[in-house]
Amino acid sequence: MSEENIKDGADLSRRDFLGTVTAGVAAAGVAAACVPFVSSMNPSSDVLAKATTEIDISSIPPGEDRTVPWQGKPVFVVHRTAEQISAMRASRGGKDPEEDGKRVKKPEWLVVVGICTHLGCVPNKSANGWLCPCHGSIYDNSGRIISGPAPRNLDLPPYHFVSENKILIGKA
Repeated sequence: MSEENIKDGADLSRRDFLGTVTAGVAAAGVAAACVPFVSSMNPSSDVLAKATTEIDISSIPPGEDRTVPWQGKPVFVVHRTAEQISAMRASRGGKDPEEDGKRVKKPEWLVVVGICTHLGCVPNKSANGWLCPCHGSIYDNSGRIISGPAPRNLDLPPYHFVSENKILIGKA
């Protein structure tokens, strides 16, 4: 081998090394520059504070309901009477049939997101459920769509009973 070939080989391997190191440093720089952008997509502390809502249900008498905010949406918490429970167990709803037992964790408590599944209006409470004032969707006392343009039942938020008198809405 001539000295010239050895010298070219050494330059080639040095060039490969410098190219690899430069590419690695550039990739690390790009990754470091992306961190603030990705971090800005995380929810802020005020949004995280609204991620869950705890409700004291001891003050809601049977047959009454409360509307509480959760993530900027109204949530209807209804203390159902024995008559309402038996009527809802006997029916399956209309357009989007679903058993009442699958919509509640305790039969006497119904927790639903109070937003019409048609166009996002807030339905008004009536004796037999809810009526959406915008386009006339009617929901029963289990939040199931009976009639109107709404395509599905009122949504169920994630919730669980923290104690006998408290419900936590949201994932904890």
